[in-house]
Amino acid sequence: MDELYWDWAFAVEVMPMLLQGAKITLLATLLGSVLAIGVGILLALLRRSRRRLLKQSVGLLIEFIRSTPLLIQIFFIYYITPEIGLNLSPLATGVLALGLHYGCYLAEVFRAGIDGVDHGQWEAAKALNLSRFYTYRDIILPQALRAVLPATGNYVIAMFKETPQLSAITLLEMMQMAKIIGSENFRYLEPLTLVGLLYLLFSLIAAALVVLLERKFPVEGFRLK
Repeated sequence: MDELYWDWAFAVEVMPMLLQGAKITLLATLLGSVLAIGVGILLALLRRSRRRLLKQSVGLLIEFIRSTPLLIQIFFIYYITPEIGLNLSPLATGVLALGLHYGCYLAEVFRAGIDGVDHGQWEAAKALNLSRFYTYRDIILPQALRAVLPATGNYVIAMFKETPQLSAITLLEMMQMAKIIGSENFRYLEPLTLVGLLYLLFSLIAAALVVLLERKFPVEGFRLK
């Protein structure tokens, strides 16, 4: 049995390739987060619609996506949508799958944040004769977003740690690069360990940024203009 040992020279040699994969991982996370936040806000507002059928339909959609594995959704988008004429690259597939999946989780977070805004704010907007659109934009959402910032940050970090699943559709993110390096050199210890450390490092940085953003976020929120 071969002795297990750490090869520093090999670790230094493969680090640049892993960092290239890290760029793809971070890009997928960033774009997926933007999409998830947009989808989450939209679904949260639709869930509060006065139209019962729309409200229930959106609720069922959210539960369906939340209750099915992310990997299945990735495969569905990558392999099924081309049959209806929608051909997406692995990166676009990953961004879309992450955005939709986590957008459904954030929808419930945002809905809870909106419900948590003091009822007097709604009454004040009504007294000022503000439309529903301007009430949400200028009064409700700015206050709700501050309340949900920690939970939103946690979901973004969770999304980042889910990106290895994108290696299943050959996206050259960190995990895929580590697997390729390991199979070519018959050494998995260094690339997999380095990938684990990179995930840990980026997660800690992201968590610190969320805390910093929460502290800097205005108490009264900000105007969505």
